Amino acid sequence: MSVRPARPDDVPAAVGLVRELAEYEKALNEVRLTEDQLTACLFGDSPALFGHVAEREGQVVGIALWFLNFSTWRGTHGIYLEDLYVRPQHRGHGLGKELLQTLAAVCVERGYSRLEWSVLDWNTPSIEFYRAAGAVPMDGWSVFRLTDDALTSFAAR
Repeated sequence: MSVRPARPDDVPAAVGLVRELAEYEKALNEVRLTEDQLTACLFGDSPALFGHVAEREGQVVGIALWFLNFSTWRGTHGIYLEDLYVRPQHRGHGLGKELLQTLAAVCVERGYSRLEWSVLDWNTPSIEFYRAAGAVPMDGWSVFRLTDDALTSFAAR
C-alpha cells in the first residue's frame, strides 16, 4: 500500500472514486465531472487542481483532490481538500490517514499555514477520523455557495 501524486493514467479511477463519494453523500445526481475535465485540471498547462492517490495491491483505491487557497490573516497559502475518499473495503489500513498526512506534509514543506476541508454534519465516521487527526470544526462558520441558475442570475444583475 502506498500514497503518491496522481498520474494521467489514474484519471479514470479517480473519476470513479469521485462518483462513489458522491453516491455515499447522496448527491450522485450532482456529479458532472468527466475524465477529460479532470485530466485538463490536473495535468493541463496551468494546473490549479492537484491530486494524490492511495494504492493497494496495485489498484487505486483512494484519492485526495486539492487546490490552494489563501489566508489573508496568516499571509500564506493553504490547501483546501476538495475530496478525500477511500473505498469502504480498503478502509482500516491507514490509507485515509496517509493521504491526509501527505497533504499536511506538503503544507509544512511549502510553508502553508492551513489544511482545510468540509464534512457533512451527518458523516460521523469521517468527523471522528478528522478529530482523531487533531482537526477541529470551525463552529460558527457556515459554507455558502452559488451554483447553476443562482450563479448565472446573480452574475447578470
